[in-house]
Amino acid sequence: MTLFVSMRAVLCVAAALVAPSLFAQTATPKIDFVEYDLPNGLHVILHRDTSVPVISSYVLYHVGSKDEKPDRTGFAHFFEHLMFEGSEYIKRGQIDKLVSGAGGNLNASTSFDRTDYYINLPSNQLKLALWIESERMLHAKIDSVGVETQRQVVKEERRVRVDNQPYGTALEVISEETFSDTPYRWTPIGSFQYIDKATIEEFREFYKQYYVPNNATLCLAGDLDIEETKKLVEQYFGDIPRGADPTRPVVNFKPFTTPKSRVVEKQNTPLPATLHIWRTTSQTDKDAYALDMLSDILANGKSSRIYKRLVDVDQLAVQASVFPFMQEKAGMLGIFAVGNQGVEIQKIDKTIEDELNTLLKKGITDEEFQKVRNQKESQNASAFGSIASKARNLANYHVFNKNTNLINTELSEYMKVTKADIQRVAKKYLTKNGRVLIHYPVPQKPL
Repeated sequence: MTLFVSMRAVLCVAAALVAPSLFAQTATPKIDFVEYDLPNGLHVILHRDTSVPVISSYVLYHVGSKDEKPDRTGFAHFFEHLMFEGSEYIKRGQIDKLVSGAGGNLNASTSFDRTDYYINLPSNQLKLALWIESERMLHAKIDSVGVETQRQVVKEERRVRVDNQPYGTALEVISEETFSDTPYRWTPIGSFQYIDKATIEEFREFYKQYYVPNNATLCLAGDLDIEETKKLVEQYFGDIPRGADPTRPVVNFKPFTTPKSRVVEKQNTPLPATLHIWRTTSQTDKDAYALDMLSDILANGKSSRIYKRLVDVDQLAVQASVFPFMQEKAGMLGIFAVGNQGVEIQKIDKTIEDELNTLLKKGITDEEFQKVRNQKESQNASAFGSIASKARNLANYHVFNKNTNLINTELSEYMKVTKADIQRVAKKYLTKNGRVLIHYPVPQKPL
């Protein structure tokens, strides 16, 4: 990570120190939007921004890996790929070419809770985006050619990103141990064996169950006319039939009361690594904001507690980071450290424990508190800087927070968090008995 400090950044921080509430109010202008439902259940969000002549189309399907069957993991991620195959009226492999030929770009992603698709285009190509997404929702091509092609693509992606990467299995191991009794225990990348076993009829059933308008949110942002766009949305999506409402998995999630540990031995582990993970809470819980700020204080940036101690002061590690991971129905907070060559993992663990114990006993300093508030102000400003990011966040706030306007008010929720709140959540969740400890030792060289 490189650190670049401009004069403008220095002035912004200085302003925040003097008047943080004023800075929060002026950092990002209010984002206006219109939202409504079509009769078939499709939720539509429209945001007009004429600053540049582009539009962003973002479709969020409320289906992720947690919605899969335990013996058919990887379906949500598989569909992320399959939806680019084409449709009844779009020839195979043409979706990418249509968008790039019109001067745009597109992509998709899958998480534990959602699968989303975005298209960015010049504003005069709005109809192209609507046509493509309506075709994918109603007429996606799910045939043997596409399924067999994507089976190989997904398996190769897993080899490259997971199996052949140092610490590449970390998220899988973390999920297995931390979410062991929930449908979050497998990751979106899925498993070879289940993708291979799945029949084309199973894929078609998954599409029928989840790729329906009443399980989707369409957000259009950019240089558009609101009333004209409403007519176009009705034209392209209004006739798509409503599906059955998907069944959601029940997740009973409580912190562990007994510590867990696991050693992962991989031949491609270059340096010793350790992970400390705790169950926390869902992304909509009131504690989520304090936990997010606690994470930044612990190991976000070179001046954070654990990074500074492990990397700069004691020089035990080459890397230290933190990952707050609050999902729709579960959550965790993890600390990841990669040690220097020859350093014992247990020594790194002890240092992390020392820093945590100090925080639990003494709380955070005024300087740390002001710094993390400034960070959240800066993150809020940058998170909604582009038209595409506005479209993405508007849809996600609607689906997971049931409050689209949180895009305008979430910063104030962070500003309500006190020093005492941060210490309280640390004591509540980062307990010794609730910890999951995972080690990646360096393999022993053969004699």
